[in-house]
Amino acid sequence: MASLSMAPVNIFKHGADEEKAETARLSSFVGAIAIGDLVKSTLGPKGMDKILLGGGKGGSVTVTNDGATILKAIGVDNPAAKVLVDMSKVQDDEVGDGTTSVTVLAAELLREAELLIAKKIHPQTIVAGWRQATQVARDALREAAVDHSNEPARFQEDLLNIARTTLSSKLLTHHKDHFAQLAVDAVMRLKGSGNLEAIHVIKKLGGSLTDSYLDEGFLLDKKIGVNQPKRLENVNILIANTGMDTDKIKIFGSRVRVDSTAKVAEIELAEKEKMKEKVDRILKHGINCFINRQLIYNYPEQLFAQAGVMAIEHADFAGVERLALVTGGEITSTFDHPELVKLGHCKLIEEVMIGEDTLLHFSGVAMGEACTIILRGATQQILDEAERSLHDALCVLAQTVKEPRTVYGGGCSEMLMAKVVTDLANRTPGKEAVAMESFAKALRMLPTTIADNAGYDSADLVAQLRAAHQENKTTFGLNMSEGTVGNMAELGITESFQVKRQVLLSASEAAEMILRVDNIIKAAPRKRVPDHHPC
Repeated sequence: MASLSMAPVNIFKHGADEEKAETARLSSFVGAIAIGDLVKSTLGPKGMDKILLGGGKGGSVTVTNDGATILKAIGVDNPAAKVLVDMSKVQDDEVGDGTTSVTVLAAELLREAELLIAKKIHPQTIVAGWRQATQVARDALREAAVDHSNEPARFQEDLLNIARTTLSSKLLTHHKDHFAQLAVDAVMRLKGSGNLEAIHVIKKLGGSLTDSYLDEGFLLDKKIGVNQPKRLENVNILIANTGMDTDKIKIFGSRVRVDSTAKVAEIELAEKEKMKEKVDRILKHGINCFINRQLIYNYPEQLFAQAGVMAIEHADFAGVERLALVTGGEITSTFDHPELVKLGHCKLIEEVMIGEDTLLHFSGVAMGEACTIILRGATQQILDEAERSLHDALCVLAQTVKEPRTVYGGGCSEMLMAKVVTDLANRTPGKEAVAMESFAKALRMLPTTIADNAGYDSADLVAQLRAAHQENKTTFGLNMSEGTVGNMAELGITESFQVKRQVLLSASEAAEMILRVDNIIKAAPRKRVPDHHPC
């Protein structure tokens, strides 16, 4: 009988890599915890910023403390770290805020799991305990949520508080009252539709952040053609995506041989005639404003000027799409059937000056909820970060209008959930109780991190907060401007229920998924072969 070799059998292709059991688990934990530690210092109202340097030719500079922006920008190779990066992207797309919280919570759960596994507790036991803990935490959060959607004045106050709380951890924290009002006004104009496309944000260098304002109407950062009317009332707008640049000879892939320059002139004349016909077809729509996605050359521009039509060229695609939405028109490319074309309408188009630039202002548009927020700031980085901060606030407010329940912030909700999870652990026999304790500990790490980032004694503050919650003071949280424990209801530190619920569910699901891994197999890298068939 042939003896079996004790040498390990490699069943994978040459170059493929496999990590087993403890090694795989350790590699997952290390990657995920590193990602959590990276964004941890940006959490809370006193969080720090990160500078991200692009690796391209220009080396773009981004200054931000938005978790999703930081994680999108860094290239990670560790599979568990990638899971956390994707999770923060989903959080950003779903609710707009809580991207840092969700990453920190998932990383803390895995940090706790690492200790439990070192004590020889099986991953499936930990997962079973965590699932029960997630369920009771979710129920406690639902019970603590309040709904003021039936009282417009209190709901407005809730929205303002949510906007202030969201902005307090961003660059705009010093002007949060001003921007909270801007964001709430913009979202209230949407009348519950939640369509953020109707809110246009324009960034203009110069001035200070407090010079930013909300403009009722639509602004387009383009110029009007030469000799065309600068102001129009009761406007019919045709929005198009068509080439208006064929008044020069453009015959591709063919050669034209002529025996005199007069013949060239004839071809040019034919091109011009073709262009004139096209302009005439456009004018038959009974319009007085023509906005094109592509360039408009001098000749058609001159024809439009003679007809007294305002022609705007090269309105970028996002601008054209948004204009069509806001003015109630459709983007057209052919002009043979004017009766089938849906025109856009607005009461007035005029030029306005913002800083050093002239922009076109469309007022009285068909979609009454449309508005534009003009951001001013000293540097491009400040403007970019202000836009990101405002976008987060707008997303959260739009979600809150749809799902009006709110909970208290400042670590209050986390402590509330940690308390019910600890109570459940005390009642649970078996090893799952240890996993539940670890879940509660991870939840308590969020207020701990918030206090640490502000430079306060986190151990003392979290102990005080825990004692307050034990005495059923369920609205107590961290007051970071004073460095004490305070009543969140009086301080007006409110957060959206939707955001908190999403943070809890996403973090526990992602942590559970990483914890269940016991093998990592990396495919063999593709070999580079010389290309013998260059095109």
